Amino acid sequence: MPESPCTHPPYQDLHIYYLKGRVAYDPAMDDRSFIGNWQEEEDAFLFFRQTAENLVRKILDRQPGLVLVDQYTMTYEEWQGDRLAPYQAGNLEVVPPWHAKARTAHAGTILLDPGVVFGTGSHPTTHDCLTALQLAFNNQNVRQVMDLGTGTGLLALAAARLGAARVLAVDLNGLAAVTALRNVRTNAMTENILVVQADAKNFMDLPCDLMVSNIHYEVMRHLVTAPGFRTQKQFVLSGLLRSQARDIEQQLLQGPARILHKWDRNGIWTTFYGAHA
Repeated sequence: MPESPCTHPPYQDLHIYYLKGRVAYDPAMDDRSFIGNWQEEEDAFLFFRQTAENLVRKILDRQPGLVLVDQYTMTYEEWQGDRLAPYQAGNLEVVPPWHAKARTAHAGTILLDPGVVFGTGSHPTTHDCLTALQLAFNNQNVRQVMDLGTGTGLLALAAARLGAARVLAVDLNGLAAVTALRNVRTNAMTENILVVQADAKNFMDLPCDLMVSNIHYEVMRHLVTAPGFRTQKQFVLSGLLRSQARDIEQQLLQGPARILHKWDRNGIWTTFYGAHA
């Protein structure tokens, strides 16, 4: 019998160090075991493939403003919440690059290695965004797309797979931007997708055929009230809890926006697909 194909991610156990403070580049990060730094304001999470107390201690010694708060060890599946497997979303199929199905990729296949960044597509908001994207491409000719808060780059890749000629994928988080760029290269889409590490709010004055944003509420509320939002022909907005969605919907209805479809997942997560006249 032939050997079973490898269905394991490139990461087995993750060793995570939670630090208070902003972590600057350090030579210890050149170690092969280092995966990346997830920086959120004054919280930093350093990811390693193996235990790295000595490396972290060197970083702390060289950057005295940092404080080690806690450390964790867990499997990759525990970090992502489940084992990563291929799944279908309409005409699109999202496949981990290490899965056997990656060998038989077709025109609708998206190869996605999320690394340690969230955004595998298993979350209800991401799945609804993929559905909304396909509606948007069916309704209008979509050539230029902005994905604000791109994360792993999944929605940007989906837009390119659906026919967008130019996609701008933006994320403020450095590790997310690096992960998205790696996935763009894996899918051979560097000619179609530009990944930028920046604040999403700085791009609202760029008009496009479709703006996609699956992002947290504090950023979303600034995006939909920016004057440039009205220049976006179509939009997909997601990542919103019930009370947050009510506020965003009210903002949308006060402007010239039309809500074409609304997904409400068990009264918890909401996604909007709409258009401007």
